Amino acid sequence: MITLDSRISEVYAHPVGHDILKKVLLQLGRSEKWIDNPLAGSLELRDLQKISGSILDESFYDSFLHLLNNEKDVPVVSQEKSAPAWWKEAVFYQIYPRSFCDSNGDGIGDLQGILSKLDYLKELGIDALWLSPIYDSPDDDNGYDIRDYRKIQEAFGTMEDFDTLLNEVHKRGMKLIMDLVVNHTSDEHRWFQEALKDPQSPYRDYYFLKKGHYIPNNWTSFFSGEAWNRYDDDLWGLHLFSKKQMDLNWDNPNVRKDVIEMINWWLKKGVDGFRMDVINYISKEEGLPEGNASVGELMGYTGIEHYYYGPHLHGYLRQIHEEAFAPHQAFSVGETPGIGMKMSQLLSGEERGELDAVFSFDHLETPGHVRFEDYKYDLKYYRDYVIDYMENYGNNCHFTLFWNNHDNPRMISKITDEAGLHRPLAILLAVLQLTLKGIPFLYQGDEMGLANIPFRSMKDIQDIESINKYNELKMTMSPEEAWKIILAGTRDHTRMPLPWNEIPEGEGYRRQIVDIEVRAAYKLLIALRKKHSVFAYGDFKVLDRSGEHFTYLREDEKERFLIDCNLSDREIKAYQTDGELLFPHTEGNGKIYLRPYEARVYKCNKEETL
Repeated sequence: MITLDSRISEVYAHPVGHDILKKVLLQLGRSEKWIDNPLAGSLELRDLQKISGSILDESFYDSFLHLLNNEKDVPVVSQEKSAPAWWKEAVFYQIYPRSFCDSNGDGIGDLQGILSKLDYLKELGIDALWLSPIYDSPDDDNGYDIRDYRKIQEAFGTMEDFDTLLNEVHKRGMKLIMDLVVNHTSDEHRWFQEALKDPQSPYRDYYFLKKGHYIPNNWTSFFSGEAWNRYDDDLWGLHLFSKKQMDLNWDNPNVRKDVIEMINWWLKKGVDGFRMDVINYISKEEGLPEGNASVGELMGYTGIEHYYYGPHLHGYLRQIHEEAFAPHQAFSVGETPGIGMKMSQLLSGEERGELDAVFSFDHLETPGHVRFEDYKYDLKYYRDYVIDYMENYGNNCHFTLFWNNHDNPRMISKITDEAGLHRPLAILLAVLQLTLKGIPFLYQGDEMGLANIPFRSMKDIQDIESINKYNELKMTMSPEEAWKIILAGTRDHTRMPLPWNEIPEGEGYRRQIVDIEVRAAYKLLIALRKKHSVFAYGDFKVLDRSGEHFTYLREDEKERFLIDCNLSDREIKAYQTDGELLFPHTEGNGKIYLRPYEARVYKCNKEETL
């Protein structure tokens, strides 16, 4: 049992202790060396409490110890070769249906639009599609508030359209996974409507509905404000996200039964798996205790320590796996905000029977920064972050490689606002994503080299999270200052329609241009990855991580590849090798130097000394 008398080295060796301490340091903008050294390791946890002083009060450590002592398991880190599976070799492509391709000119992407681009995606080399939600929804949060899990949103098409799409995907030898949003439903879902209507309804316990004159606890929503709605007769309902996204009570076995039944309904249709939305939030601490103020101030959300790694999370995930995914041999990847490496190993190790992989997000912001902040991302941080995973995650766990998704601005724009550098930077990001060890997840438009949208004002913003945040920010700052923050972090940057067709000049803020050279680079790199299994299953070794360099090997018993990357906007010396240059076709600035953001892939002789 971990106590305040435990040494920091002991706490850091614990999977939860390791990840929480790293997260705290990340939020404070401090190096891991603060605690990962013999002197700090010999201190007791109570000494850290004294050092941190007002930053982390005594109650923080109470919450910390509670989380640590709830987890009894230790992750397995296996170096044995991983058994082959289609999803370990696949290149995934996330589609945000609302903005991917509009087939009927109504301004909304649809299933027929996706169908029309299947040959394009197949030619690009994509193996599997991930569809963001297409279910019936009031669209308070662009489909992540589901009203009916077994019905297609009318604007996207019909169930017949979906069946055709699924069939055509499979005919092309590709797979299709869907979004599974089961931490919450829409408040218009039949279950919630029944729960409100009848206090005796069995659905009353499907949600967190509490009676009382006062708000049940101090938890806050990810979309700003309190995490509780007040209904008639002093009834309160929990929503961690928008006011129309009501959290399901997974402690109720009937909730789990109905959700698993729904999952099996889709899997029987032939769906190949699911991306599971904020799936680590499904287990809440019993009684929904008050959130710790220090944690809330540090993380930006009060109460998060009571659900981001809840007491029954492993059990619920195993139940889903055993009763749905395993019988259908379906793939599962969990969106797991706040989860670090060690907890990810406990959630996705092959021996665990929970998830196949997880999305962790600590690489999307550099230490001390948040999404709603205008700053320049330093790729050296990503290099060091990803090396840690490549070397320590184990072959029984599978890292997810992604730069963009529907919840974040475009990484290209976070790194540089120099448009002239966007092309080489986009190609560099593609090289990293498709040659590192893990499962690549492209987001729509990555292959087009798309950057952020130059929105002009809040009138252009549709994202409910950004709208709520803007209204909150205006209480303490000028509209101009608030707008700058929203522009830096709004999710609308990656949710605007793709530029398949010419967009009228009058809608200039939406105008984007497809970079054909970036698309060609993606196609070549995907083909290279598929031709050589070493990129899916081979070993990883760092050759140079100094300055702006990132040079590494991917090799197995048969082949060896050297990847040489310049992570900066200035010219640097290239790593010298006698290997055969596979990408790009020529050394753009001679063999001696790498141009800004240039990346090269060489096939090397196994006997060459590197």
